[in-house]
Amino acid sequence: MSWGTELWDQFDNLEKHTQWGIDILEKYIKFVKERTEIELSYAKQLRNLSKKYQPKKNSKEEEEYRYTACKAFLSTLNETNDYAGQHEVISENMTSQITVELARYVQELKQERKSHFHDGRKAQQHIETCWKQLESSKRRFERDCKEADRAQQYFEKMDADINVTKADVEKARQQAQMRHQMAEDSKADYSSILQKFNHEQHEYYHTHIPNIFQKIQEMEERRIVRIGESVKTYAELDRQVIPIIGKCLDGIVKAAESIDPKNDSQLAIEAYKSGFEPPGDIEFEDYTQPMKRTVSDNSLSNSRGEGKSELKFGGKSKGKLWPFIKKNKPPPPPPASASPSAVPNGPQSPKQQKEPLSHRFNEFMTSKPKIHCFRSLKRGGATPEDFSNLPPEQRRKKLQQKVDELNKEIQKEMDQRDAITKMKDVYLKNPQMGDPASLDHKLAEVSQNIEKLRLEAQKFEAWLAEVEGRLPARSEQARRHSGMYDVQNPPAVNNCAQDRESPDGSYTEDQSQESEVKVLATDFDDEFDDEESLPAIGTCKALYTFEGQNEGTISVAEGETLYVIEEDKGDGWTRIRRSEDEEGYVPTSYVEVYLDKNAKGAKTYI
Repeated sequence: MSWGTELWDQFDNLEKHTQWGIDILEKYIKFVKERTEIELSYAKQLRNLSKKYQPKKNSKEEEEYRYTACKAFLSTLNETNDYAGQHEVISENMTSQITVELARYVQELKQERKSHFHDGRKAQQHIETCWKQLESSKRRFERDCKEADRAQQYFEKMDADINVTKADVEKARQQAQMRHQMAEDSKADYSSILQKFNHEQHEYYHTHIPNIFQKIQEMEERRIVRIGESVKTYAELDRQVIPIIGKCLDGIVKAAESIDPKNDSQLAIEAYKSGFEPPGDIEFEDYTQPMKRTVSDNSLSNSRGEGKSELKFGGKSKGKLWPFIKKNKPPPPPPASASPSAVPNGPQSPKQQKEPLSHRFNEFMTSKPKIHCFRSLKRGGATPEDFSNLPPEQRRKKLQQKVDELNKEIQKEMDQRDAITKMKDVYLKNPQMGDPASLDHKLAEVSQNIEKLRLEAQKFEAWLAEVEGRLPARSEQARRHSGMYDVQNPPAVNNCAQDRESPDGSYTEDQSQESEVKVLATDFDDEFDDEESLPAIGTCKALYTFEGQNEGTISVAEGETLYVIEEDKGDGWTRIRRSEDEEGYVPTSYVEVYLDKNAKGAKTYI
């Protein structure tokens, strides 16, 4: 089966067919090129997706990846990034092994095809030239034969005519002989050209064209084989990365199997455990007695009088004190135009019972830890250095973390000191390498840094030991001298303690009575006042009856006169006192205030 014998007369169709084959090859190259672009785009999108969900460094989100579920998600992100890399490998290999190679091959194929069809056209032109020569010699032989026949007929006519001279007859005879000779020569020439043409035609159809068409056939078959090899390579390049992609997927499965819910639950306990003990039972409060109600030692709140007595005389509290003990300001007051008839309080009644313990506990568990010093925070203060604003367990973890960090820094500085010392020894033994005295300043600086870090570490270790109960409680005098911190505390922390008008609300649980008093006396500086009695700055008269049903308010009767200990700060409430241990807030619109101009803290009106 050969194109030269089977398709000897299909030169034009073969030319179109081979051009179509090259077009198919170029179309396949374009397809692979677009596939590589898709692979690159897909890999880029996968990498961007993985990067988007990566935890940010030095952020709270990074701390969350301690949990096994988060670690599994992080492993999935990393494996997805590696998965994207395999698609980049596919794109690179297809570009180098298919697109580039086939593009080069197409150029060579076009040149080869052009050469073969050029030879075919050249052979066609040669055979056409031979055919034209044959036709020309044939026409010339035909013409000469006709001329010789006419000359012979003219001679015979002249020879039969008696009126023609002998000379004319001889002339006609010579002319007829010449034409016959010319016809014989044309015949011989035609016969020679015909033989030559037949030979050339035989060579053309049985040698030249078959050879040319055979080369074209081989070229076309090589093109087809090359396409088949490229398609196979196209599949193999994908198949090569399947094991690596499988490993990526296996890594994701392994990460999923490594998720440990029990471990995550334990980590949550370590992260949020406060270290406090649950509160004791709340004693029954009998409102049927005409006497003032008392609060049990185990309740979550304490009366102002009892708080003051503990502050003054250092009596120990019987129950554990909780960090969410606080005084709440009442809700916004009614409009200033409210009249007694519009007051929904009705008849005067005792103050409403305080919030249930469950509400307090839920509020504590869902709210953020109290800030160490609210007034200093508003003035630009920071978190206390000893983390006393945190619950005991969390404080212990933070202090332990700080101690570990300081120990690492100390070790780093010590390594640097050892290196400088070795370098100095080298300089002493080989003065030409450097001046040993030039390292003294650096060595002294490193030693100073080590000493500072050690002092800092000792300070945090002392706090850590105090939290863990390894050190005895500090004396009351030392506590009063330094507030919540040691005497060596930085000035910034002492300033924070000095800004407080009442002891700071710390979650640190101490065995001494002093720390319990501090927890008991926790107040927000700007919103709640200190436990110490404030001087009266004037008096007021109740215009309407007000029943203080919210915690922090006080009930007043119309016409009642009371002492003013704090003016309205713009929130619509005035703080008043009825007796030494009975005070609270009332709406400013419900009372008429008479300030003492000479009282401490009162405004001076001109």
